[in-house]
Amino acid sequence: MRAGTIAIVLALILSACGEKKIVVPEVFRVKFETSKGDVIVEATRSWAPQGVDRFHELVRMGYFTEGRFFRVVPQFVVQFGVHRDYDVHTVWRNLFIVDDPPQQKNLVGTLAFAQSGPNTRATEIFINLNNNAILDEQHFVPFAKIVEGLDVVDKFYSGYGELRPTGKFIDPGAVEEGANAYLVPRFPKLDYIKRASIVK
Repeated sequence: MRAGTIAIVLALILSACGEKKIVVPEVFRVKFETSKGDVIVEATRSWAPQGVDRFHELVRMGYFTEGRFFRVVPQFVVQFGVHRDYDVHTVWRNLFIVDDPPQQKNLVGTLAFAQSGPNTRATEIFINLNNNAILDEQHFVPFAKIVEGLDVVDKFYSGYGELRPTGKFIDPGAVEEGANAYLVPRFPKLDYIKRASIVK
């Protein structure tokens, strides 16, 4: 890992942690300023306290800035949460949080962390574009919902389709290893997050 990137990672971690313990509100809103418009998300700790705490941490540290919506499958999900710099993502994708028991269903407009098995949630999040009962069965745990801007999400570019091998274009392994260095030049039509901030 490059020395400059190590400094960035340390700065992000320190900025998220701060000198005093952050008390995450029981309910708070986040505004995502995207390439298609603004989306307001409401997170609720009682739905998934570990997930909401991580989400709050990532927003505070600016983790999502310039991140691409790299998986957009109409009537299914939109996925994001890979840091723009692959070296930063390499660190954070291994900082797993423990599972929360499911309290809510994967209904249209809800957000849940992606996972590859028990206790593997880290930074990647998907937005449900449909009522996805199959994701309930697979133990994906919603932690927030869109309260404004679901119509904006529906406008995200979906022409690249599902990830490979089901789809033809975007390689999920290359996304993990290359982040924006892989995505931006090869898939220029992807929509992205300009900034995410906690609504005061």
